[in-house]
Amino acid sequence: MREHDVVSADGTRIRLWRTDTDGPDVLLCPGLGAAPSVWPELSSARVHSWYHRGTMGSDRPSDPARITLGDHVADALAVLDDGGVERCAVMGWSMGVTVAAELALRHPDRVAGLLLVAGAPGDSFAGVLGVPGLPEDVRRLIGVSSATVLRLAGPLLDSVLHRVPVPDVSSPAVASLRRFLKHDWGWYFTLALALGRAPRLDLTGLTCPTTVLAGRYDWLTSPDSMVGPVAGLPQARVRVLPNTHYLPLENPQIIVEELDLLLGRAHAVEQAVEDLLTSRSRPRA
Repeated sequence: MREHDVVSADGTRIRLWRTDTDGPDVLLCPGLGAAPSVWPELSSARVHSWYHRGTMGSDRPSDPARITLGDHVADALAVLDDGGVERCAVMGWSMGVTVAAELALRHPDRVAGLLLVAGAPGDSFAGVLGVPGLPEDVRRLIGVSSATVLRLAGPLLDSVLHRVPVPDVSSPAVASLRRFLKHDWGWYFTLALALGRAPRLDLTGLTCPTTVLAGRYDWLTSPDSMVGPVAGLPQARVRVLPNTHYLPLENPQIIVEELDLLLGRAHAVEQAVEDLLTSRSRPRA
């Protein structure tokens, strides 16, 4: 894996990472503040991703308000452009699902397929505490209130979490935890509030193949908040798995298998479109 910096549309310096595989290009819209090690190794794909603004090597924007959904989409485009990628499959995990879905809506020419994992496409706080019968308004209030309190408690969280001992063992989960605990927690929850308050996205117009992987025991993103928005899409594939929000760590083989399947579906669609255009361009006898 290699890392280097790019400049996003508003001038913010973003640290990206990219694997060295020769396979098809795939963009990963990461979970908020997540390290690459939280994601399973995808040996069949060349993965492009980045660290969110103000985290893990990326600068904070000079204007603190530039942490909207549109700014994250601009960062994703900067990563694609730096890698010379015109069009590819896009994955999203957790709040990265909102970014991946918005990228597909704004720039359908850049997105060949979507793999959405344990995250709702917008209005993220309405998906917390997926208790049957608990109204979305109540879920949203609990989510926003909790994130607001944690943002205010940022200095206290820093003083505690930065000192938590982490075993020096070789494990993707441990490596992810070690980096995750070092966040500036006031800034982390500032990002979470800004991105989590983005409204629920209307995915009706999406035409690319889409796969949704939801965790049945996910208390941060209820399955209904994921399945509902894609229910009417003709190309949607949905799986509700016996996992929590950390499905990529708990069930990495499913991620690998579903990505390979999505890449095959996306290729089939692209080939069908190309064949149709070719047949229409042939002169009639």
